[in-house]
Amino acid sequence: MTASDGLSAEVEVRLGALDLRVRLAVAPGETVAVLGPNGAGKTTLLRALAGLHDVDSGTVVLDGEVLEDTAGGRRVPCEQRSVGMVFQANLLFPHMSALENVAFGLRARGVRKGEARRRAGDWLDRVGLAAHAQATPDRLSGGEAQRVALARALAGDPRLLLLDEPLAALDASVRGAMRRELRTHLAAAPGVRVVVTHDAVDAAALADRLVVLEGGRVTQEGTLAELTARPRSRYVADLVGVNLFTGRADGTAVTVTGGFVLTVAEQASGDVLVAVPPRAVTLHHRRPDGSPRNVWEASAAAVEHEGDRVRVSLAGPVAIVAEVTAAAAGELALEAGGPVWVAVKATEIDVFPA
Repeated sequence: MTASDGLSAEVEVRLGALDLRVRLAVAPGETVAVLGPNGAGKTTLLRALAGLHDVDSGTVVLDGEVLEDTAGGRRVPCEQRSVGMVFQANLLFPHMSALENVAFGLRARGVRKGEARRRAGDWLDRVGLAAHAQATPDRLSGGEAQRVALARALAGDPRLLLLDEPLAALDASVRGAMRRELRTHLAAAPGVRVVVTHDAVDAAALADRLVVLEGGRVTQEGTLAELTARPRSRYVADLVGVNLFTGRADGTAVTVTGGFVLTVAEQASGDVLVAVPPRAVTLHHRRPDGSPRNVWEASAAAVEHEGDRVRVSLAGPVAIVAEVTAAAAGELALEAGGPVWVAVKATEIDVFPA
């Protein structure tokens, strides 16, 4: 291998009922999202790559350096690996300021105190938290604390950056903004990036490629478009159930396929992806009044009952899927071919660069 090889890993971990067997290759400069249901082994995989969990069998090679080789008896301790990790619960030290939290990792690697604090200050400035350098974690919002955790992981210029559900703990009100911010930082980070998430929108926004992990095995990998075109499991089919469109943004107007224009809440420009959760699509007997900025008439092309929910595929100026309760479907008397009015609030539409 050469120094430009990125990450090459083949690991087996047996942990209780979990039998994890994964082969993963990530090119230099690439961001890969690992998705899967609870218990699939996503976090265990990250911890194995970081050296925080023993590998029963396999190898981990980063930029030509062998970090793990069970057959050869080699194992580089986690503190000696060029790895930065952001946990779902950001795990900041509660008694330390934001500056001290970021500097901690550098100090642990032998950087002198003054230099560590200077570099920590630079990173807090990069993530927009210079004014909060002396704040302890209890005085930070969830988004601010997550940015401190990200700065701490990036401060050491790791060759491998691992993020475990970095957006899951955030309120919906800040999640979209943090997603865009995280995308910018990941694009600028050197080396290899691996993000664990359960959210298809997060994966599409943050990653170049998706790897689906189910029951400890990789069941599918590729771009979101490739997974959407040919899902290979029920999980993947459900995962990509989000309405996803390509479009061209100009301010708060996005023209999607077919020339239909959607109004969104935030300014954007250029080629974008537009995500609309099916549950954000509301259906009505007649044209609704009130706040929705996107309203159009359609027909129910297909109606599928799934437990207490009903998925409605709608034909019209833009093809979209709605998910409503069985009670709502009954009130609307939904049936295939029936007319219906569709409404989507601008604030429910997520737009990110294509």
